[in-house]
Amino acid sequence: MLSNSEKKPAGRRGGAVDLCISAIMLVVLAVYVVPCLYIAATSFSSSKAIMNDQVFLWPVDFTFDAYRQILSHPTLLSSYRNTILHTVCGTLISLMMTVLFAYPLSKSFLRGQKVIIRLVVFSMFFSGGLIPNYLLVASLGLTGTRLAMLIPFAISPFYLIILMSFFRTIPVELEEAALIDGYGWFGILLHIVLPLSGAAIATIGLYTAVFFWNDWFYSLIYLNDSQYPVMLLLRNIVSGSAMAGQAGGVGANASLAVAVKSALILIATIPPILLYPFLQKYFVRGMTVGAIKG
Repeated sequence: MLSNSEKKPAGRRGGAVDLCISAIMLVVLAVYVVPCLYIAATSFSSSKAIMNDQVFLWPVDFTFDAYRQILSHPTLLSSYRNTILHTVCGTLISLMMTVLFAYPLSKSFLRGQKVIIRLVVFSMFFSGGLIPNYLLVASLGLTGTRLAMLIPFAISPFYLIILMSFFRTIPVELEEAALIDGYGWFGILLHIVLPLSGAAIATIGLYTAVFFWNDWFYSLIYLNDSQYPVMLLLRNIVSGSAMAGQAGGVGANASLAVAVKSALILIATIPPILLYPFLQKYFVRGMTVGAIKG
């Protein structure tokens, strides 16, 4: 048995470690939170306060001028509609294709399984590059259509491997019992496997939705002006290629342009932030359980 004097140092060491971890987490939290607070404060501050560099973490001369200007932009609503359409449709298509691909690959008795998995892993590290991908999409006649954003990104090798590993953790006895009861493989996937895979599917769905929501580069390459998402609008405003009249010049106009950029950043990023808390409990579990076996 250890005496109390022998137990106290270990307790003090544990407390010191916990204190250090808490301090590091507070620093990391500040790194993420402070820029968000600054952007929010800038978006609600007056041009004069921004021009005089009086804004930091709290709005000065509170005003909605930046939001009025953003909401009056002629392409904001259409850009938001395009973003929501790409995110919802792209996530649903990606989840469906990934599930239908990952479930057969999780079966060791599938002929050629190892070869296909090696090809999937190879494609994760090596790709043709931007120009060959564009030529492929153009040769299929997808440029200028929304399918250019939905089909090429339907399956991610990384998410495929995560979901395949998760499917392998499901007890084989459940599937064998379902086969005896008369279910086919598709019925097993639909009625047994998918209900048990909510954590992994929610995790992959969150990652995929964030990708489609944040994308602007591929939209710029493949889509027309009327199909641009809100992130591309944000990019154009930040780079100064849009709202030239409002963002040009110096003084009040330039300060208002900074507030407009901050306001649009908030408008564009709030929806994914609001979605995350509802999926947080699935997020960690889906990432860890899928990596246990396989």
